Amino acid sequence: MSESNTLAAPGRDAAHPHRWKMLAVMCLALVITSLDTLIVTVALPSIERDLGTGLQQLQWVVAAYSLAFSAPLLFAGGLADKFGRRRCFLFGLAVLLIGSLVAALSGSVELLIASRVLMGIGAAFIMPSTLSLIRHVFPAEERAKAIGIWVAMGSVGVPFGPIVGGILLERFTWGAIFLVNVPLVAAAIIGSLALIPETKTDDRAPLDLMGLTLSVLGPLALVYGIIEAPVRGWANPLIVVMILGGLALIVGFLAWERRTPHPMLSAEVFRNRYFGGPLITIASVFFGVFGGLFMVTQHLQFTLGYGPFKAGLHMLAMCAVVLVAPISPKLVEKLGLGTVTSLGPVMVAAGLAMLAFGGVSGSLQVLVSLALMGIGIGLGAPASVDSIMAATPDDQTGAGSAVADVALQFGGALGIAIIGSTAASAADGRFVDLSLPALAGASFALLGALAVRLVLPGRGATLAVVTDE
Repeated sequence: MSESNTLAAPGRDAAHPHRWKMLAVMCLALVITSLDTLIVTVALPSIERDLGTGLQQLQWVVAAYSLAFSAPLLFAGGLADKFGRRRCFLFGLAVLLIGSLVAALSGSVELLIASRVLMGIGAAFIMPSTLSLIRHVFPAEERAKAIGIWVAMGSVGVPFGPIVGGILLERFTWGAIFLVNVPLVAAAIIGSLALIPETKTDDRAPLDLMGLTLSVLGPLALVYGIIEAPVRGWANPLIVVMILGGLALIVGFLAWERRTPHPMLSAEVFRNRYFGGPLITIASVFFGVFGGLFMVTQHLQFTLGYGPFKAGLHMLAMCAVVLVAPISPKLVEKLGLGTVTSLGPVMVAAGLAMLAFGGVSGSLQVLVSLALMGIGIGLGAPASVDSIMAATPDDQTGAGSAVADVALQFGGALGIAIIGSTAASAADGRFVDLSLPALAGASFALLGALAVRLVLPGRGATLAVVTDE
Protein backbone atom coordinates (compact mmCIF):
# COMPACT_ATOMS: atom_id res chain seq x y z
CA MET A 1 0.00 0.00 0.00
CA SER A 2 1.38 3.41 -0.82
CA GLU A 3 0.76 6.59 1.07
CA SER A 4 1.60 10.20 0.30
CA ASN A 5 3.40 11.72 3.28
CA THR A 6 3.72 15.51 3.38
CA LEU A 7 5.26 17.99 5.74
CA ALA A 8 2.15 19.99 6.39
CA ALA A 9 -1.20 18.33 6.46
CA PRO A 10 -3.39 20.20 8.97
CA GLY A 11 -5.73 17.99 10.87
CA ARG A 12 -3.93 14.83 9.81
CA ASP A 13 -2.86 13.87 13.34
CA ALA A 14 -4.73 14.17 16.63
CA ALA A 15 -2.94 16.39 19.13
CA HIS A 16 -2.01 14.79 22.44
CA PRO A 17 -3.41 16.90 25.32
CA HIS A 18 -0.10 16.83 27.25
CA ARG A 19 2.19 17.24 24.24
CA TRP A 20 3.94 20.41 25.45
CA LYS A 21 4.65 18.91 28.87
CA MET A 22 5.95 15.83 27.13
CA LEU A 23 8.17 18.02 24.96
CA ALA A 24 9.61 19.60 28.11
CA VAL A 25 10.53 16.15 29.48
CA MET A 26 12.07 15.09 26.19
CA CYS A 27 14.01 18.35 25.90
CA LEU A 28 15.40 17.83 29.41
CA ALA A 29 16.72 14.44 28.32
CA LEU A 30 18.05 15.97 25.11
CA VAL A 31 19.87 18.71 27.00
CA ILE A 32 21.57 16.03 29.10
CA THR A 33 22.77 14.09 26.06
CA SER A 34 24.13 17.22 24.37
CA LEU A 35 25.56 18.56 27.64
CA ASP A 36 27.67 15.42 27.96
CA THR A 37 29.20 15.89 24.51
CA LEU A 38 31.68 18.60 25.52
CA ILE A 39 31.21 19.08 29.28
CA VAL A 40 34.37 17.07 29.76
CA THR A 41 36.53 19.43 27.67
CA VAL A 42 37.06 21.98 30.45
CA ALA A 43 38.03 19.14 32.80
CA LEU A 44 40.75 17.73 30.52
CA PRO A 45 43.62 19.54 32.28
CA SER A 46 42.42 18.16 35.64
CA ILE A 47 41.95 14.66 34.22
CA GLU A 48 45.40 14.83 32.63
CA ARG A 49 46.92 15.74 35.97
CA ASP A 50 45.01 13.26 38.13
CA LEU A 51 45.05 10.23 35.82
CA GLY A 52 48.33 10.85 34.05
CA THR A 53 46.93 10.83 30.51
CA GLY A 54 48.39 11.86 27.18
CA LEU A 55 46.80 13.94 24.41
CA GLN A 56 45.58 10.86 22.51
CA GLN A 57 43.81 9.53 25.60
CA LEU A 58 42.28 12.94 26.26
CA GLN A 59 40.89 12.98 22.74
CA TRP A 60 39.35 9.59 23.33
CA VAL A 61 37.75 10.79 26.57
CA VAL A 62 35.87 13.30 24.38
CA ALA A 63 35.47 11.26 21.21
CA ALA A 64 34.39 7.96 22.83
CA TYR A 65 31.02 9.49 23.67
CA SER A 66 30.39 10.67 20.11
CA LEU A 67 31.55 7.33 18.69
CA ALA A 68 29.29 5.31 20.98
CA PHE A 69 26.49 7.81 20.39
CA SER A 70 26.61 7.70 16.58
CA ALA A 71 27.31 4.01 15.85
CA PRO A 72 24.13 2.42 17.34
CA LEU A 73 21.69 5.22 16.47
CA LEU A 74 20.03 3.41 13.56
CA PHE A 75 19.95 0.25 15.63
CA ALA A 76 18.27 2.11 18.48
CA GLY A 77 15.83 3.90 16.16
CA GLY A 78 14.81 0.61 14.54
CA LEU A 79 14.23 -1.02 17.93
CA ALA A 80 12.17 1.98 19.03
CA ASP A 81 9.87 1.59 16.03
CA LYS A 82 9.51 -2.12 16.68
CA PHE A 83 9.34 -2.45 20.47
CA GLY A 84 8.19 0.96 21.66
CA ARG A 85 9.58 4.47 21.62
CA ARG A 86 8.94 5.24 25.30
CA ARG A 87 10.48 1.90 26.28
CA CYS A 88 13.68 2.69 24.38
CA PHE A 89 13.67 6.24 25.75
CA LEU A 90 13.56 4.93 29.34
CA PHE A 91 16.20 2.30 28.60
CA GLY A 92 18.52 5.00 27.26
CA LEU A 93 18.00 7.14 30.35
CA ALA A 94 18.84 4.20 32.64
CA VAL A 95 22.03 3.36 30.71
CA LEU A 96 23.09 7.01 30.71
CA LEU A 97 22.55 7.16 34.47
CA ILE A 98 24.73 4.09 35.08
CA GLY A 99 27.45 5.38 32.77
CA SER A 100 27.48 8.75 34.54
CA LEU A 101 27.94 7.14 37.95
CA VAL A 102 30.79 4.96 36.67
CA ALA A 103 32.48 7.95 35.04
CA ALA A 104 32.32 10.00 38.24
CA LEU A 105 34.03 7.21 40.19
CA SER A 106 36.63 6.28 37.57
CA GLY A 107 40.14 5.82 38.90
CA SER A 108 41.79 5.23 35.53
CA VAL A 109 41.54 6.77 32.10
CA GLU A 110 40.61 3.38 30.62
CA LEU A 111 37.57 3.10 32.91
CA LEU A 112 36.66 6.73 32.19
CA ILE A 113 36.72 6.10 28.43
CA ALA A 114 34.64 2.92 28.89
CA SER A 115 32.06 4.81 30.95
CA ARG A 116 31.87 7.49 28.26
CA VAL A 117 31.09 4.71 25.79
CA LEU A 118 28.27 3.52 28.06
CA MET A 119 26.92 7.07 28.30
CA GLY A 120 27.00 7.37 24.52
CA ILE A 121 25.03 4.14 24.09
CA GLY A 122 22.37 5.49 26.47
CA ALA A 123 22.20 8.74 24.49
CA ALA A 124 21.82 6.75 21.27
CA PHE A 125 18.56 5.28 22.57
CA ILE A 126 17.30 8.63 23.89
CA MET A 127 17.76 10.93 20.92
CA PRO A 128 15.86 9.17 18.09
CA SER A 129 13.09 8.20 20.50
CA THR A 130 12.44 11.85 21.39
CA LEU A 131 12.27 13.03 17.79
CA SER A 132 10.07 10.10 16.78
CA LEU A 133 7.71 10.79 19.69
CA ILE A 134 7.37 14.41 18.58
CA ARG A 135 6.24 13.16 15.18
CA HIS A 136 3.52 11.05 16.81
CA VAL A 137 2.12 13.37 19.51
CA PHE A 138 2.14 16.73 17.70
CA PRO A 139 -0.23 17.60 14.85
CA ALA A 140 1.45 18.52 11.58
CA GLU A 141 0.72 22.25 11.96
CA GLU A 142 2.62 22.37 15.30
CA ARG A 143 5.41 19.98 14.43
CA ALA A 144 7.84 22.50 12.92
CA LYS A 145 7.60 24.67 16.04
CA ALA A 146 8.14 21.66 18.31
CA ILE A 147 11.15 20.53 16.27
CA GLY A 148 12.57 24.06 16.42
CA ILE A 149 12.39 23.93 20.22
CA TRP A 150 13.86 20.41 20.15
CA VAL A 151 16.85 21.58 18.09
CA ALA A 152 17.37 24.69 20.22
CA MET A 153 17.38 22.75 23.49
CA GLY A 154 19.62 20.04 22.10
CA SER A 155 22.03 22.57 20.69
CA VAL A 156 22.15 24.70 23.83
CA GLY A 157 23.39 21.72 25.80
CA VAL A 158 26.58 21.53 23.73
CA PRO A 159 27.96 25.00 24.61
CA PHE A 160 26.45 24.84 28.11
CA GLY A 161 28.53 21.74 28.81
CA PRO A 162 31.78 23.67 29.25
CA ILE A 163 29.92 26.34 31.26
CA VAL A 164 28.40 23.86 33.71
CA GLY A 165 31.69 22.00 33.84
CA GLY A 166 33.58 25.19 34.61
CA ILE A 167 31.20 26.11 37.46
CA LEU A 168 31.50 22.65 39.02
CA LEU A 169 35.29 22.57 38.68
CA GLU A 170 35.55 25.80 40.65
CA ARG A 171 34.36 23.93 43.76
CA PHE A 172 34.60 20.19 43.12
CA THR A 173 36.79 17.57 41.47
CA TRP A 174 36.25 16.59 37.85
CA GLY A 175 33.97 13.67 38.81
CA ALA A 176 31.25 16.19 39.65
CA ILE A 177 30.70 16.96 35.95
CA PHE A 178 29.20 13.49 35.58
CA LEU A 179 27.27 13.43 38.85
CA VAL A 180 25.27 16.46 37.67
CA ASN A 181 23.47 14.06 35.33
CA VAL A 182 21.96 12.03 38.17
CA PRO A 183 19.15 14.36 39.32
CA LEU A 184 18.41 15.48 35.76
CA VAL A 185 18.09 11.91 34.47
CA ALA A 186 15.95 10.97 37.48
CA ALA A 187 13.59 13.86 36.73
CA ALA A 188 13.35 12.82 33.07
CA ILE A 189 12.53 9.22 34.04
CA ILE A 190 9.77 10.33 36.41
CA GLY A 191 8.36 12.75 33.85
CA SER A 192 8.32 10.18 31.06
CA LEU A 193 6.60 7.58 33.24
CA ALA A 194 3.92 10.12 34.17
CA LEU A 195 3.31 11.77 30.80
CA ILE A 196 4.63 9.96 27.75
CA PRO A 197 2.47 7.26 26.09
CA GLU A 198 3.90 4.22 24.37
CA THR A 199 3.95 4.24 20.57
CA LYS A 200 5.30 1.62 18.18
CA THR A 201 4.78 0.23 14.70
CA ASP A 202 1.58 -1.83 14.40
CA ASP A 203 2.78 -4.33 11.78
CA ARG A 204 4.14 -7.75 12.69
CA ALA A 205 7.04 -7.76 10.25
CA PRO A 206 10.13 -9.60 11.50
CA LEU A 207 13.02 -7.61 12.94
CA ASP A 208 15.63 -6.69 10.33
CA LEU A 209 18.58 -8.24 12.17
CA MET A 210 20.99 -7.98 9.24
CA GLY A 211 20.13 -4.32 8.71
CA LEU A 212 20.49 -3.58 12.41
CA THR A 213 23.90 -5.27 12.53
CA LEU A 214 25.24 -3.49 9.46
CA SER A 215 23.88 -0.16 10.73
CA VAL A 216 26.04 -0.49 13.85
CA LEU A 217 29.24 -1.97 12.43
CA GLY A 218 29.53 0.43 9.47
CA PRO A 219 29.47 3.75 11.36
CA LEU A 220 31.49 2.20 14.21
CA ALA A 221 34.37 1.20 11.95
CA LEU A 222 34.27 4.41 9.91
CA VAL A 223 34.17 6.82 12.85
CA TYR A 224 36.85 4.86 14.73
CA GLY A 225 39.13 5.04 11.72
CA ILE A 226 38.58 8.77 11.30
CA ILE A 227 39.20 9.49 14.99
CA GLU A 228 42.41 7.46 15.06
CA ALA A 229 43.74 8.53 11.65
CA PRO A 230 45.33 11.83 12.74
CA VAL A 231 47.26 9.94 15.44
CA ARG A 232 48.27 6.74 13.61
CA GLY A 233 48.46 8.26 10.14
CA TRP A 234 46.00 8.04 7.27
CA ALA A 235 48.15 5.39 5.53
CA ASN A 236 48.28 3.13 8.59
CA PRO A 237 46.97 -0.34 7.60
CA LEU A 238 44.50 -0.46 10.49
CA ILE A 239 43.11 2.97 9.58
CA VAL A 240 42.77 2.04 5.92
CA VAL A 241 40.99 -1.22 6.82
CA MET A 242 38.63 0.50 9.28
CA ILE A 243 37.68 3.38 6.95
CA LEU A 244 37.28 1.28 3.81
CA GLY A 245 35.61 -1.50 5.77
CA GLY A 246 33.22 0.98 7.39
CA LEU A 247 32.30 2.46 4.01
CA ALA A 248 31.79 -1.03 2.58
CA LEU A 249 29.51 -1.99 5.46
CA ILE A 250 27.47 1.20 5.03
CA VAL A 251 27.10 0.50 1.30
CA GLY A 252 26.17 -3.06 2.23
CA PHE A 253 23.53 -1.73 4.60
CA LEU A 254 21.99 0.45 1.89
CA ALA A 255 22.04 -2.45 -0.58
CA TRP A 256 20.44 -4.76 1.97
CA GLU A 257 17.72 -2.26 2.79
CA ARG A 258 16.86 -2.05 -0.91
CA ARG A 259 16.46 -5.83 -1.19
CA THR A 260 14.97 -6.96 2.12
CA PRO A 261 11.15 -7.18 2.23
CA HIS A 262 11.07 -5.57 5.68
CA PRO A 263 13.62 -2.69 5.68
CA MET A 264 14.35 -0.46 8.65
CA LEU A 265 13.96 2.51 6.30
CA SER A 266 12.35 2.40 2.86
CA ALA A 267 14.74 2.70 -0.08
CA GLU A 268 12.58 5.48 -1.54
CA VAL A 269 13.43 7.66 1.42
CA PHE A 270 17.14 7.74 0.58
CA ARG A 271 16.34 8.83 -2.98
CA ASN A 272 14.28 11.77 -1.74
CA ARG A 273 16.26 15.00 -1.94
CA TYR A 274 14.27 16.45 0.97
CA PHE A 275 15.76 13.66 3.06
CA GLY A 276 19.32 13.54 1.73
CA GLY A 277 19.92 17.27 1.28
CA PRO A 278 19.21 18.22 4.91
CA LEU A 279 21.54 15.43 6.08
CA ILE A 280 24.38 17.29 4.37
CA THR A 281 23.43 20.48 6.24
CA ILE A 282 23.37 18.73 9.61
CA ALA A 283 26.71 16.97 9.09
CA SER A 284 28.54 20.07 7.85
CA VAL A 285 27.11 22.36 10.55
CA PHE A 286 28.04 20.10 13.44
CA PHE A 287 31.42 19.24 11.93
CA GLY A 288 32.35 22.87 12.32
CA VAL A 289 30.57 23.43 15.65
CA PHE A 290 31.90 20.40 17.54
CA GLY A 291 35.40 20.75 16.13
CA GLY A 292 35.42 24.49 16.78
CA LEU A 293 34.22 24.13 20.37
CA PHE A 294 36.75 21.41 21.14
CA MET A 295 39.50 23.59 19.71
CA VAL A 296 38.45 26.85 21.38
CA THR A 297 37.84 25.45 24.87
CA GLN A 298 41.32 23.94 24.91
CA HIS A 299 42.96 27.06 23.46
CA LEU A 300 41.34 29.32 26.04
CA GLN A 301 42.81 27.21 28.84
CA PHE A 302 46.09 25.86 27.51
CA THR A 303 47.24 28.88 25.48
CA LEU A 304 45.52 31.90 27.05
CA GLY A 305 45.62 30.53 30.59
CA TYR A 306 41.92 30.97 31.42
CA GLY A 307 40.40 28.95 34.24
CA PRO A 308 37.63 26.41 33.49
CA PHE A 309 34.84 28.78 34.55
CA LYS A 310 36.09 31.76 32.55
CA ALA A 311 36.65 29.56 29.50
CA GLY A 312 33.20 28.05 29.88
CA LEU A 313 31.50 31.47 30.06
CA HIS A 314 32.57 32.17 26.49
CA MET A 315 30.28 29.37 25.35
CA LEU A 316 27.22 31.47 26.29
CA ALA A 317 27.59 33.21 22.95
CA MET A 318 26.34 30.08 21.22
CA CYS A 319 22.97 30.57 22.89
CA ALA A 320 22.18 32.69 19.85
CA VAL A 321 20.73 29.42 18.56
CA VAL A 322 17.79 29.87 20.97
CA LEU A 323 16.88 33.15 19.27
CA VAL A 324 17.13 31.85 15.72
CA ALA A 325 15.83 28.25 15.87
CA PRO A 326 12.15 29.09 16.62
CA ILE A 327 11.92 31.41 13.59
CA SER A 328 13.55 28.97 11.21
CA PRO A 329 10.20 27.58 9.91
CA LYS A 330 9.02 31.11 9.06
CA LEU A 331 12.24 31.77 7.18
CA VAL A 332 11.71 28.58 5.17
CA GLU A 333 8.26 29.82 4.14
CA LYS A 334 9.74 33.09 2.88
CA LEU A 335 13.11 32.02 1.46
CA GLY A 336 12.73 28.32 0.69
CA LEU A 337 14.22 25.21 2.27
CA GLY A 338 17.43 25.19 0.23
CA THR A 339 18.29 28.79 1.04
CA VAL A 340 17.75 28.47 4.79
CA THR A 341 19.47 25.11 5.19
CA SER A 342 22.50 26.27 3.22
CA LEU A 343 22.76 29.43 5.32
CA GLY A 344 23.41 27.24 8.37
CA PRO A 345 26.85 25.95 7.31
CA VAL A 346 27.67 29.35 5.77
CA MET A 347 27.28 31.03 9.18
CA VAL A 348 29.33 28.31 10.87
CA ALA A 349 32.03 28.84 8.23
CA ALA A 350 31.96 32.57 8.96
CA GLY A 351 32.53 31.91 12.64
CA LEU A 352 35.46 29.61 11.96
CA ALA A 353 36.89 32.02 9.39
CA MET A 354 37.01 34.71 12.06
CA LEU A 355 39.28 32.42 14.09
CA ALA A 356 41.31 31.38 11.05
CA PHE A 357 42.20 34.84 9.77
CA GLY A 358 42.43 36.76 13.00
CA GLY A 359 43.70 34.25 15.55
CA VAL A 360 42.18 34.18 19.03
CA SER A 361 43.47 37.45 20.45
CA GLY A 362 40.71 38.25 22.88
CA SER A 363 37.34 37.40 24.32
CA LEU A 364 35.30 39.57 21.93
CA GLN A 365 36.56 37.73 18.87
CA VAL A 366 35.78 34.36 20.43
CA LEU A 367 32.31 35.51 21.47
CA VAL A 368 31.45 36.78 17.98
CA SER A 369 32.77 33.60 16.40
CA LEU A 370 30.73 31.34 18.68
CA ALA A 371 27.62 33.50 18.22
CA LEU A 372 27.89 33.05 14.44
CA MET A 373 28.13 29.28 14.95
CA GLY A 374 25.03 29.36 17.15
CA ILE A 375 23.14 31.28 14.46
CA GLY A 376 24.29 28.67 11.95
CA ILE A 377 22.79 25.87 14.03
CA GLY A 378 19.55 27.79 14.46
CA LEU A 379 19.20 28.41 10.73
CA GLY A 380 20.24 25.03 9.41
CA ALA A 381 19.24 22.35 11.91
CA PRO A 382 15.50 22.90 12.63
CA ALA A 383 14.50 23.19 8.95
CA SER A 384 16.67 20.19 8.09
CA VAL A 385 15.24 17.97 10.81
CA ASP A 386 11.69 19.01 9.94
CA SER A 387 12.25 18.08 6.29
CA ILE A 388 13.83 14.73 7.20
CA MET A 389 10.92 13.79 9.45
CA ALA A 390 8.42 14.84 6.79
CA ALA A 391 10.16 12.57 4.28
CA THR A 392 10.02 9.57 6.62
CA PRO A 393 7.08 7.12 6.59
CA ASP A 394 4.93 7.11 9.71
CA ASP A 395 5.92 3.58 10.73
CA GLN A 396 9.66 4.27 10.40
CA THR A 397 10.04 7.53 12.30
CA GLY A 398 12.50 6.01 14.79
CA ALA A 399 14.84 4.94 12.01
CA GLY A 400 14.34 8.21 10.12
CA SER A 401 15.14 10.35 13.13
CA ALA A 402 18.12 8.12 13.86
CA VAL A 403 19.58 8.90 10.43
CA ALA A 404 19.38 12.62 11.24
CA ASP A 405 21.08 11.94 14.56
CA VAL A 406 23.79 9.89 12.83
CA ALA A 407 24.55 12.85 10.57
CA LEU A 408 24.82 15.12 13.61
CA GLN A 409 27.03 12.80 15.66
CA PHE A 410 29.13 11.63 12.72
CA GLY A 411 29.74 15.22 11.64
CA GLY A 412 30.63 16.17 15.21
CA ALA A 413 32.99 13.22 15.73
CA LEU A 414 34.68 13.95 12.41
CA GLY A 415 35.05 17.61 13.36
CA ILE A 416 36.60 16.79 16.73
CA ALA A 417 38.98 14.29 15.11
CA ILE A 418 40.19 16.43 12.22
CA ILE A 419 40.00 19.97 13.62
CA GLY A 420 41.15 18.94 17.10
CA SER A 421 44.07 16.86 15.87
CA THR A 422 45.17 19.51 13.36
CA ALA A 423 45.17 22.08 16.16
CA ALA A 424 47.46 20.08 18.42
CA SER A 425 51.06 21.26 18.42
CA ALA A 426 53.53 18.45 17.76
CA ALA A 427 55.99 20.10 20.09
CA ASP A 428 54.13 20.16 23.38
CA GLY A 429 50.62 18.84 22.65
CA ARG A 430 49.00 22.23 23.22
CA PHE A 431 46.90 24.34 20.88
CA VAL A 432 49.02 27.28 19.77
CA ASP A 433 47.73 28.28 16.34
CA LEU A 434 44.08 28.06 15.32
CA SER A 435 44.49 29.36 11.76
CA LEU A 436 44.93 26.09 9.87
CA PRO A 437 42.36 23.96 11.74
CA ALA A 438 39.75 26.75 11.71
CA LEU A 439 40.30 27.28 7.98
CA ALA A 440 39.87 23.54 7.39
CA GLY A 441 36.59 23.57 9.31
CA ALA A 442 35.34 26.64 7.45
CA SER A 443 36.18 25.06 4.09
CA PHE A 444 34.29 21.88 4.95
CA ALA A 445 31.24 23.88 6.04
CA LEU A 446 31.25 25.90 2.81
CA LEU A 447 31.47 22.72 0.75
CA GLY A 448 28.45 21.45 2.66
CA ALA A 449 26.53 24.64 1.91
CA LEU A 450 27.36 24.32 -1.79
CA ALA A 451 26.23 20.69 -1.86
CA VAL A 452 22.93 21.59 -0.20
CA ARG A 453 22.21 24.32 -2.74
CA LEU A 454 22.85 21.86 -5.57
CA VAL A 455 20.39 19.35 -4.07
CA LEU A 456 17.59 21.53 -2.68
CA PRO A 457 15.63 24.34 -4.36
CA GLY A 458 16.02 27.81 -2.94
CA ARG A 459 12.38 28.76 -3.18
CA GLY A 460 9.10 27.02 -3.80
CA ALA A 461 7.40 24.08 -2.07
CA THR A 462 9.02 22.73 1.08
CA LEU A 463 6.89 19.60 1.25
CA ALA A 464 8.49 16.19 0.85
CA VAL A 465 6.47 13.50 -0.87
CA VAL A 466 7.37 9.90 -0.09
CA THR A 467 5.96 6.64 -1.30
CA ASP A 468 5.56 4.34 1.65
CA GLU A 469 4.85 0.68 1.27
